[in-house]
Amino acid sequence: MLASHTLGGPSRCGRVLGPPLDKIIKNAAWRKHTHLVSSCKSALDKLETLSDTGLSDPTSPLLGISSSDANFVLNPILLALETNYVKVAEPALECTFKLFSLGVARGEIHGNVSNPILYKIVEAVCKVGGIGEESLELAVLRVLLSAIRCPCVLIRGDCLLNVVRTCYNVYLRGLNGTNQICAKSVLAQIMLIVFTRAEEDSIDVSIKTVSVSELLEFSDKNLNEGSSIYHCQNFVSEVMSASEGVPDLKLSQPSKDQELQNVDLKTSKWEEEEIGELEAKEGGAESGSGGVSKIREDGFLVFKNLCKLSMKFSSQENDDQILLRGKTLSLELLKAVMDNGGSIWRSNVRFLNVIKQYLCLSLLKNSALSVMSIFQLQSCIFMSLLTKYRTGLKDEIGIFFPMLILRVLENVLQPSFVQKMTVLNLLEKIAADSQIIIDIFVNYDCDVDSPNIFERIVNGLLKTALGPPPASATTLSAVQDITFRHESVNCLVSIIKSMGAWMDQKLTIGDSDLRKSFKSDTAAEGHSTLTAEDGTVSDCELQPEMNSELSNAATLEQRRAYKIELQKGVSLFNRKPSKGIEFLINTKKVGNSPEEVAAFLKSNTTGLNEAMIGDYLGEREDFALKVMHAYVDSFDFKSMDFGEAIRFFLQGFRLPGEAQKIDRIMEKFAERYCKCNPNSFTSADTAYVLAYSVIMLNTDAHNSMVKDKMNKSDFIRNNRGIDDGKDLPEEYLGALYDQIVNNEIKMNADSSAPQSMQANSLNKLLGLDGILNLVTWKQTEEKALGANGLLIRQIQEQFKAKSGKSESVYHSVSDVAILRFMVEVCWGPMLAAYSVTLDQSDDRIATTQCLQGFRHAVHVTAVMGMQTQRDAFVTSTAKFTFLHCAADMKQKNVDAVKAIISIAIEDGNHLQDSWEHILTCLSRIEHLQLLGEGSSTDTSILSVPNTEIDEKVPKPSGIQSLKKKGSLQNPAVMAVVRGGSYDSAAVGANSSGLVTPEQINQFIANLNLLEQIGSSELNHVFVHSQRLNSEAIVAFVKALCKVSIAELQSPTDPRVFSLTKLVEIAHYNMNRIRLVWFRIWNVLSDFFVSVGLSENLSVAIFVMDSLRQLAMKFLEREELANYNFQNEFLRPFVIVMQKSNSIEIRELIVRYVSQMVLSRVSNVKSGWKSVFMVFTAAAVDERKNIVLLAFGTMEKIVREYFPHISETDASTFSDCVRCLIKFTNSKFDSDISLNAIGFLRFCAIKLAEGGLVCADKSPDDGSSVSAVTKNDRDLQSFADSDDHASYWVPLLAGLSELTSDSKLAIRKSSTEVLFNVLKDHGHLFSRAFWIGVFSSVVLPLFNGASPVKQDSPTSKSTRPDGSTWDPEISAAAVLSLVDLVIRFFNVLRPQLPNVVSILAGYLKSTKQGPASTGVSATYRLTGELGSRFSKDEWQEILLAIKEAATSTLPGFMKILRSMDDIKVPENSRSSTNTETSSDHGLTKDDLEEDNLQTSAYVVSKMKSFIAVQLLIMQVITDIYKANLQFLVASNINIIVEIFSSITSHAQQLNSETVLQKKIKKVCSILETSEPPMVHFENEAYQNYLNFLQDLIKNNSSAPKEMNLRSLVAVCEKILLIYLSCTDYNYARQQKPVEIPVTHWILPLGIAKKEKMAARTPLLVSALKALSCLEKDSCRKYIADIFHLLVDLVRSDHSSNEVQHALSNIFQACIGPIIMP
Repeated sequence: MLASHTLGGPSRCGRVLGPPLDKIIKNAAWRKHTHLVSSCKSALDKLETLSDTGLSDPTSPLLGISSSDANFVLNPILLALETNYVKVAEPALECTFKLFSLGVARGEIHGNVSNPILYKIVEAVCKVGGIGEESLELAVLRVLLSAIRCPCVLIRGDCLLNVVRTCYNVYLRGLNGTNQICAKSVLAQIMLIVFTRAEEDSIDVSIKTVSVSELLEFSDKNLNEGSSIYHCQNFVSEVMSASEGVPDLKLSQPSKDQELQNVDLKTSKWEEEEIGELEAKEGGAESGSGGVSKIREDGFLVFKNLCKLSMKFSSQENDDQILLRGKTLSLELLKAVMDNGGSIWRSNVRFLNVIKQYLCLSLLKNSALSVMSIFQLQSCIFMSLLTKYRTGLKDEIGIFFPMLILRVLENVLQPSFVQKMTVLNLLEKIAADSQIIIDIFVNYDCDVDSPNIFERIVNGLLKTALGPPPASATTLSAVQDITFRHESVNCLVSIIKSMGAWMDQKLTIGDSDLRKSFKSDTAAEGHSTLTAEDGTVSDCELQPEMNSELSNAATLEQRRAYKIELQKGVSLFNRKPSKGIEFLINTKKVGNSPEEVAAFLKSNTTGLNEAMIGDYLGEREDFALKVMHAYVDSFDFKSMDFGEAIRFFLQGFRLPGEAQKIDRIMEKFAERYCKCNPNSFTSADTAYVLAYSVIMLNTDAHNSMVKDKMNKSDFIRNNRGIDDGKDLPEEYLGALYDQIVNNEIKMNADSSAPQSMQANSLNKLLGLDGILNLVTWKQTEEKALGANGLLIRQIQEQFKAKSGKSESVYHSVSDVAILRFMVEVCWGPMLAAYSVTLDQSDDRIATTQCLQGFRHAVHVTAVMGMQTQRDAFVTSTAKFTFLHCAADMKQKNVDAVKAIISIAIEDGNHLQDSWEHILTCLSRIEHLQLLGEGSSTDTSILSVPNTEIDEKVPKPSGIQSLKKKGSLQNPAVMAVVRGGSYDSAAVGANSSGLVTPEQINQFIANLNLLEQIGSSELNHVFVHSQRLNSEAIVAFVKALCKVSIAELQSPTDPRVFSLTKLVEIAHYNMNRIRLVWFRIWNVLSDFFVSVGLSENLSVAIFVMDSLRQLAMKFLEREELANYNFQNEFLRPFVIVMQKSNSIEIRELIVRYVSQMVLSRVSNVKSGWKSVFMVFTAAAVDERKNIVLLAFGTMEKIVREYFPHISETDASTFSDCVRCLIKFTNSKFDSDISLNAIGFLRFCAIKLAEGGLVCADKSPDDGSSVSAVTKNDRDLQSFADSDDHASYWVPLLAGLSELTSDSKLAIRKSSTEVLFNVLKDHGHLFSRAFWIGVFSSVVLPLFNGASPVKQDSPTSKSTRPDGSTWDPEISAAAVLSLVDLVIRFFNVLRPQLPNVVSILAGYLKSTKQGPASTGVSATYRLTGELGSRFSKDEWQEILLAIKEAATSTLPGFMKILRSMDDIKVPENSRSSTNTETSSDHGLTKDDLEEDNLQTSAYVVSKMKSFIAVQLLIMQVITDIYKANLQFLVASNINIIVEIFSSITSHAQQLNSETVLQKKIKKVCSILETSEPPMVHFENEAYQNYLNFLQDLIKNNSSAPKEMNLRSLVAVCEKILLIYLSCTDYNYARQQKPVEIPVTHWILPLGIAKKEKMAARTPLLVSALKALSCLEKDSCRKYIADIFHLLVDLVRSDHSSNEVQHALSNIFQACIGPIIMP
């Protein structure tokens, strides 16, 4: 025991090496292994002498001992391994395992240079693995794995490759299944170690253990023997765990490696290697490792060799089966590497290039194999590339996706079942990763130079879902076909589901404004951070900076649109080349010059058909001909052989079949060739003929249809003399012949497999036509690629060419708007696939998948706002419910109903117009359930329930009620059983025919199926409406209204289901915010109005009752002030009341509204407006009972609930007033009219009693209320500053309106009430409000703002504005106006000018009545307020009177002038003395009728004018006398002017002697009194004279001298007037005659005496006034009138008073002057 314990010495190396060396000695054959035994003993002796010194030799391969000692003690282990003797090799392998696992061995193992002893040991271990001993294989594998895993050892280069090769050989050539699995597991683990270290660029990394079971997924399942997997898993785990726990002994890399390990290469060059070179250089190609660490260099080396191993093909010396297993193993290891690859593969250019150069080439070469395991591994590797490395492999994925996936997917007729199932499973995994789906579409379908991968995936899945076309030959069994169909549908469902999940995630992150931005189709740029389902970090997240850029939806849309338009042009070109070129030029995809078109055709990167290119180039049209010339001129044939040139020329297109077209092309080719090679032929004609010959030879030699082939001599003979009559050299023609016969002239595309036009176009567009030729799926695995080597090289060149293009940039998008373009691509195929499967299949799983697809599709299209697509999916789902044809329903149709309900609940916020389809389904479900219960919908519509909507009546359960006697004969049941189209409004309405008992039984069975959907599910949709957003609930209500109308208008079976649900919905959503509820009610309101006006009285009554129920519920809620929603809620009652022709409906509305308002009066606020509008409409109803009913309610409201009206706002009160005003127009009962006016006054009293005192407020205080009528805007503007004043506006304005009513009683009563209200309650008005009242209510009464309808001219007097008014009302109104001003003068003082203007208007009247009213009103106004008037106010009043006195004269004189043209005939007894003539001989017959009427009118106007002028003079006299002390000089002057004006008018009128005579004769004819013209003149002068006398006597403020002068002047005029009566010619004298003239005194006539008698009182007054002059005044002015006094003395007078007055003048005035 002691010896064993100390065997090998005290050192760590001794403890590890001692026991194995001892075991080797014991197991060795002494004779055969003598040297080995001695070496072991020497090593043991050496170990005994060694000890751990703590010092480490960095060059030593073993820890703790020197390099020489290490080599010495390790040499026996090497010798033991080289013996290939099992018993000796086993302990040696065990020792080697411990050296590596315990961290004793150390250093870099790379050839014989760096660490030769360890290198030799590893090489020896590898050789042991190749001897074929099963017992040693596991030991070898364990040693090799521990060596690779050891953190203190770095195995590099060829040594690392040898380790891998050894494990490979154990796997391939081993006979033990467990050992093979272990070898495979060790290889996989080695790959993980190598590439994990390469990614981290460090040896010390954490490495996970491989899963053995996963390695057997695709192959070697037959190797599993019982617990082999378990044993192998333990084997690998044991080795991995044995090498852990030695962190202090890690290998320290040289400083150079440390410097280089984190170097990131900025650029790298493609490593161009021929396939043969790759196979020949097992050690690896040149990799340019100058900037890469050793660890990563080893990783690249292993990766390259794995790819090379995967690309090996069979040869004679290889076992095909072993080669296939090796290829499979290589691909499995590559799959493990790719699956476990980290971010370095995406971020490091070198790693990414290795994938591009080697792995992609491996996939390319192996794509020609049909072995399923190979294909499955390729698919898995491709999935890893797509999932994790797609940002750097955009072009490669664009190549491999069509090659590996789409080709299999699109093969519908004869696919391999396993292969296609592999593809479908792969697509399902791809579809499960939403970010991959989005990235595929963005980077390929939106890229002009990339294939439409997403579109082809969807279309391929559609083709698979639809199955092989009918009558087509297929290798699929029925079960396989169904499996394909279901799997493809599942993939489509996964795609749309992923799109929805991606959309939901992006919207949740914050892009919540998407749906509102779809009209602009742009959104903010973002970046994807989605993680893959397997838990690994997504490619886009880890690698945003390499070959990737963010793109927004707008940019992608432009690229997508460009690509679609380009493909459209190419497709058109491939059908009609000229049209296609024209389209491409018009859409600016190609330039419009021939050179640009030629370049486009020559490059042909867009999928142009080569035959069509040739056909277009051969056209003779001008533009096409120019294009052909430009096309040919773009070639450079310089120094080219003729055959080579023509071959090069024909690579891009196929010559057309028409000879003329070929002729044009060859002619131009010959010209170009000769131009490039001027010394080649004598002329272009030679080249032209030779070109034709070459084309014919090519056809002859390579066309299988040609039996007799042309030989060389024939060819030479055919071309004799073509060189300008000379022969071309026979050697030249012979060489040309051999060249054409041996190598056919063909286009680049001629090697392509035949495809459809679309496929050819697409493949050419993508550069895939040659690539896809590799994949025939019929090649066997042992067939080498052979001739395809050049093609592979061409593909590599394509990769290199594309790598530098900007189009290769990988785009990442986070804008959900991209889904719109994806949906536009996939919605049609998805709809078709789901619909066909759902229609044709009854498999519950398949139909469930389809319905899930419909649900996800609706979700995406609805959220994205794609109305057409959303409606298509919803409509299809609704049609598959078969509710319109219930007799044919199945379980899948019931599931469709459930799907419809789920859609309604989950995506209700985005359904918009699609709600109509869903609600129609719900309506039909309820209909069927109702029929099943035996209920009749007609009964429910004709008997209007009085219960509330929430009172539920239990319905009979089960279907038994349908079987009741007679229920089967129900027409509604029969119609449903017959069925109908989905779009028919009433199911079965248009169907006819008998219904069999079998159909009835089937219908009953289907109703049993519908029992799966209970009423709770249906009601859940309506209850869930509370959770809909504001837009959705409005759309929901709109749709429900449409469905309800369809139900109610059903000709056979009207129903109220949706109507009752509308009421419920309104009830559920009453608590929404006002704005949303307002929008909802706008829809409901229109619906209730529409149905309420229905001709079906029962329907209308039911709707009105439903509306009443809603209104009663709504009125239970209190409404805040200044809101208007109650009014909107009750608006349908108003509209129906106004428009309905049904007496019953109108009466019902009045009763309903009365009931509602009286029962909820305390809650009614803005609803009063609608209430009063209803009663307003009722007030003018043609039915008396409706009028009386409405007025009775109005009376109750006003009397008992007036405070509720006035507490809302002024508009409510205005509606009340308007309503009462309408009742005043009642044609049934005058009492109603007068009572209504009385209620208006009652309203005023109530307002006053309510204390609505209007205090002055600032203009900014209060809020505006709309005016009652357009005439009240000024009043309302004044009332806006006072809330309480607003209540008076409608009342006063309404009364003002009534003053213009057509009925006298109404006018009189309203005028009286109006002024009484103003008088009684005016003290409550503010100053500002009074201004408004005056301007908007009072003044319009007098200025014509409220015109009066003239009933009879005789009963109305003319208003100032020309309208008519009753004299009594007019007088009362003016006096009331004056009373208002007097009573509220302090407030109304600013309105005095308006009042004066009104009074002046009356004074200006040509009628005596209004003028008298104006006079009395003016006198009252001045009498009461004269002492309070200011100077300016007096001035204004007096000026108004003056204007009234003077303004009428011009019009009056114009009337008088109308008499000038009227001739009045003289009497036969008349004499020349007109003064004594008599008119008794004239009669009415002497004047024409028109002249008679004109004369009568003039007489009437003259009398009126005189009367008005006298009234004005009277009022001015009275005003002066009463207010003398308040008048100033300026006021007096105006009065003087008034008197002067009137006297002038009077004198002017009396001076018209001819007119007077006519008037006198006319009055005689008319037998009427003459106008008092003389009286007018006398009164005018008399009053003027009296005024001046009083002025001189009593008014000291007036200038006396001026007044005296005026007095003398008036007296002078009076004397002249009098003297004119005494002497006819006196008035003509202009001045006194200085020379005495003798006059004859003749006796006066009777007429003269009468005139003198009429003037005598005036003359006496004037003489008395003169006699009263003071001495000085008399002295001053007597000279002016002395001659008149003398003439008076000479005249004969009819009265002694004149003599007496003259005597007094001479005695009092003249006498003192003569005799002082």
